[in-house]
Order: sequence, then structure tokens, then C-alpha cells
Amino acid sequence: MADVDRADEGLYSPVKSADRTLQVLEALASGDRRVSLAELARDLQIPKSSLHGILKTLVQRGWVDVDETGLRFGLGLRALLVGASFVESDDVVARVQPVLDWLSAESGREAVHLGRLDATDVIYLAKRESAHALRLFSAIGRRLPAHATALGKVLLARRTDEEVCALLEWPLAPLTARTIVGREELLAELALVRQQGYALDNEENADGIRCFAVALDTASPSLDAISFSIPIFRLDDALQTRTLELLAEGKRRIEASWPTRLR
Repeated sequence: MADVDRADEGLYSPVKSADRTLQVLEALASGDRRVSLAELARDLQIPKSSLHGILKTLVQRGWVDVDETGLRFGLGLRALLVGASFVESDDVVARVQPVLDWLSAESGREAVHLGRLDATDVIYLAKRESAHALRLFSAIGRRLPAHATALGKVLLARRTDEEVCALLEWPLAPLTARTIVGREELLAELALVRQQGYALDNEENADGIRCFAVALDTASPSLDAISFSIPIFRLDDALQTRTLELLAEGKRRIEASWPTRLR
């Protein structure tokens, strides 16, 4: 048995060149600007000689794009195509789309999102744009800190306090003056989320925007959630009540149609 275990370890141990290639792609995906060879080498602790060969290969294959100076790198078209293919083939995204359409129509075209927890962040997987002039900026594939969003907080609340404390890096980074950054404050917020069944982002991600989210019990623990994002100048008590009612009904519809085998 020991020999089998050692063989398995060898089979699944990372290949150094492949691991470094994925590090490069993940680093480029996490930023909002092009970066230089020197910056990547410093951030990833990869020798420039090795990194140059990796970048050259990725540029040739279309995964990385280089600017006209030949010095600064960003993600290429191939990365976009693969990312779009993932979203199109994801079971959750496909099954939730009709409910997102319904939520958008019933709310008078408020912004609706489907998000997924990925380590310390939440990623937008699907959305319906708001019909109103003032709205939250969002994009499919956008990654935001879980602690600063309603989507992220409602999913963190499905974990124990011990799991949350081990997962996040303290102190937390603020996105606005209202972002919760302290351990005890966030744990108290998550306790409230568990009690009320939904999460609230009160201008913690973007000034002037309040978001509401509920978790989808389509996996254990929950990985996905749906939300509304509404400018606070339009958000009165009646609209807030209606928003929470719609989220509860959207959650019920999604979970009622969910195949047990996918949970």
C-alpha cells in the first residue's frame, strides 16, 4: 500500500514548467493592467530566463498578448475564448439563466448577478444589466473580495467561523470607507446573515450601491449565490422588501428544479 501511495504522489505532483505557466496566466488575470517581464519575475519569483521562454510560448499560442513596445504583457484572445467556453458549459450557469431573466423582468430591470466563491474572492458568472442610467459596473469573470460583497458574504456565512478565519487574510482590504475589515466585525456580520437568510452589502463594494444576495443550496457547502445591486437613492423600504421577496422566490425556483445528482 505504501508503494501505491508513493506512486500516486508522484503521479499528481506538479510539473514545474506547467506550474509556472499557470502562475503566469493567473497573475495576468488578477491584474487590471499590462505588466513587464521584470514585474512578473519579481512577483512570481521565476528567473527571467525561464519566464522569457514561457511568455514567448504563450504569446505564440495566443494566450498572452504583448503591446507594441514588446515589453508589457496581458492576457490574449485565447484566454477569453476558453473563459467564455467555461461559462457556456457550466451546469449552474445554464440552469440559472431562465431565473435570472425572470428576476430581471419582475424587478423592472434591476442588475442581477450569479456569483461563485473561489478561495477568498467571488467571481461573476452571469448577469442581467440594469436598465437604469446609474448602476453598478460589473463584468462576467470579474473577481471581487468575498468579504466586501453580498454574494461573497452570504457564501462565507455557509462556512464555520473557524473556516472563515483560516480562509481570509487579516486585516481585510477595504474597497470603500464602509468595507468591513476587522475579524470580529465580519464574524458578527456573518452570524446576522445566517440568522436572516440573506446578505447585505451596504456600499462596501461600491459607493452609492446596495446589494442583496441569497445562497443557492445546489452544493454542500454552497458555492453559488444570486444578488440584486441597486443604487441607494432609488432604494426605499418597499423596493427593498420586494427585492428580498424576489430573491427568495428565485432561490426556491432554482433549487426546486435542481437534479439531486448535481448537488
